[in-house]
Amino acid sequence: MKYMGSKNRIAKEILPIMLKLRGDRTWVEPFVGGGNMIDKVHGYRIGADINHYLIDALISIRDCVIDLPKNNSEFTEDDYKQLKKTDDYKYKGYAGFAFSYSGKWMGGWRRDGLNKRDYVNESYKNAVNQSPLLQGVKLLNESYLDLQIPENSLIYCDPPYEGTTKYKDEFNHAIFWQWCRDMAIKGHIIFVSEYNAPDDFECVWQKQIVSSLTKDTGSKKAIEKLFTIKK
Repeated sequence: MKYMGSKNRIAKEILPIMLKLRGDRTWVEPFVGGGNMIDKVHGYRIGADINHYLIDALISIRDCVIDLPKNNSEFTEDDYKQLKKTDDYKYKGYAGFAFSYSGKWMGGWRRDGLNKRDYVNESYKNAVNQSPLLQGVKLLNESYLDLQIPENSLIYCDPPYEGTTKYKDEFNHAIFWQWCRDMAIKGHIIFVSEYNAPDDFECVWQKQIVSSLTKDTGSKKAIEKLFTIKK
């Protein structure tokens, strides 16, 4: 699913780094996003997020993909505008992300310059492809702080980046990094995607990426990094 900050473009580069250490550990993503990492992993997987619309969207893709809108005649721009006024639409979570610019929650109806592309249809095709990859994933609407993580898990975190576009909920980065330390002390293997990290974390991969968060800010270059806690 299209999602702001998705790691889909770099998954093939960073996943092998983590998977070689996984063994038979449970794969846990406390910030599962659009599911574009967890859908490339096998075995027992837990994906969580504090945003219930996001989890609803992934559950819709996993369990009800055949019922999702298939083109922009079945779901129109006027329908999109009505989403802000009601929670009655069964697939509001899915529509609010999949049909929005850059996958940002209710970030504006997706359109190309000539208004010719059918993004509803493109989103549906993506959902159909992703649905079988999400089968068996346990999806939870929970904060990372409340998540019950099985012993000896591998935890991959893709939290809201410090100093970037604000997400739906405020995020305390100091509390997050301490939580990562606590998880490592408990015996979990932990990796974090971010631009920067505290000194007791080390960068194990990095690459310059061109990204775009909104139609107003345009694109920007940044160094994506993958961190783990120093031994």
